[in-house]
Amino acid sequence: MNDRPLPAAESYTNTDDDWLEAALLADGREHRAQYLDDAGFTARVIAALPAPLALPAWRRPALMLLWALAGLGIALALPGAVVDVAYDVMHVVAGQHVSLSGIGAAVVALAVAAWAAAAFALRDD
Repeated sequence: MNDRPLPAAESYTNTDDDWLEAALLADGREHRAQYLDDAGFTARVIAALPAPLALPAWRRPALMLLWALAGLGIALALPGAVVDVAYDVMHVVAGQHVSLSGIGAAVVALAVAAWAAAAFALRDD
């Protein structure tokens, strides 16, 4: 059921409870492999649960159409602003000087960010 390793009793700083933690860990190791027979109770409970509600098949295409219409409506309502923003974005992107050192610096920055995110996500607290 729970295959995660339990923390060692030495990792706790409160020395008053170390004997209790050690006893509980030893008892847990002793009984971990034993199966608790529930006489089919779990299977009956799962079988008695209602089936998950299925969304109608038309919902996803309808949502996509509604969002597309909303975007088109905004683009038609603000044609000058949309064209100006698109022009400015293309001007900024196309006007940048691209060099091998610039690409390398971007790759290094992305790698550092990825390593930092992984270290943050995998830390032991």
